[in-house]
Amino acid sequence: KSSKSTIIMSKRLLFESFKLPKVGKDQITLANRVVMAPMTRSRAIDNLPNDMIKTYYAQRATAGLIITEGTAPSKNGLGYARIPGCYTTQQVEGWRKVTDAVHSKGGKIFLQIMHCGRSSHHLNMPNGAVILAPSAVPIKGQMYTDQKQMQDFPVPKAMTSEDITTAIAEYADSAALAVESGGFDGVEIHGANGYLIDQFLNPSSNLRTDGYGGSAQGRIRFAIEVADAISKKIGNHRTGIRLSPFGAFNGMDGEYPGSKELFADLATEFSNLKLAYMHLMLGPPSASIDQVKSSVRKNFSGALILCGDYNVDKAEKALVNGECDLVAFGRPYLANPTLVEKMKTNVPLTEMNYALNFTPGAEGFTNFV
Repeated sequence: KSSKSTIIMSKRLLFESFKLPKVGKDQITLANRVVMAPMTRSRAIDNLPNDMIKTYYAQRATAGLIITEGTAPSKNGLGYARIPGCYTTQQVEGWRKVTDAVHSKGGKIFLQIMHCGRSSHHLNMPNGAVILAPSAVPIKGQMYTDQKQMQDFPVPKAMTSEDITTAIAEYADSAALAVESGGFDGVEIHGANGYLIDQFLNPSSNLRTDGYGGSAQGRIRFAIEVADAISKKIGNHRTGIRLSPFGAFNGMDGEYPGSKELFADLATEFSNLKLAYMHLMLGPPSASIDQVKSSVRKNFSGALILCGDYNVDKAEKALVNGECDLVAFGRPYLANPTLVEKMKTNVPLTEMNYALNFTPGAEGFTNFV
């Protein structure tokens, strides 16, 4: 492409800096509006962030904001093979190397805290860990384990009120470790894709009759209490949350009665908590998706990140139209660590070999330019 088109490209809103909402004098400034979306990569042997993971994120530090792969806040929160945690000294020391490497390149990085809930298997957890969920409803289907490959999802233990209190504290403690000792700029709460928070939101997985179930107000309570507990520990300007309206991953009901209103209500609640951002993982375009995008934009006063099959032109259009403040890119980041530079200069993107997405080694992980 000519240098002229490169100049036009680099003037796009997508490549301009952005300030997350301020608290007092404390404000996080992002170099551009490109977000690296959180993606499970299954390279954390023994649930520890390692040098390979440090290299992977440092290679992608030109993103305005990196959101890490989903990371367990406790041993009960683990689910997939080889995912990292952030609840032991050794894990936090590993993450510190990652954040130092990203910061040394001028990047910003949030830890995504993911409690897998029922989306788990005992073989992917240490001894003594318990698979928990709002109700004792298993996911139909199977999960991969390193020891025995594909295994049926077990029936989870329905959480007691004590289990709920403990889980909320685990989220908050993990967030505090991440920011205070791990060097993260903030955390993203994983409330999407059928993991524990989404299991509370969704009536197919939440059959509770206490204050955490039943009506929409009951089902959103856990999400709100987690967000409140985390923001009290690390500051609301360092706290974001990801949701996946109508997502059917991990056995969720996609669109269910009252779901559009539920996401609108969550946006109001998270606005009241003054969270830094909401991050919506969008499925295929539909009238319902459009309705949720606009109700969240209207009800939530913080920054809005949209994610879902965006390219540079679609992202620019969404920003110019005021649909969102930041755009997240997932799959393009797998094989294109310098995605921002490639998009600025119209360089064709490298294709990912998806067979290597969750394998343990460096191939398909850190061997790209």
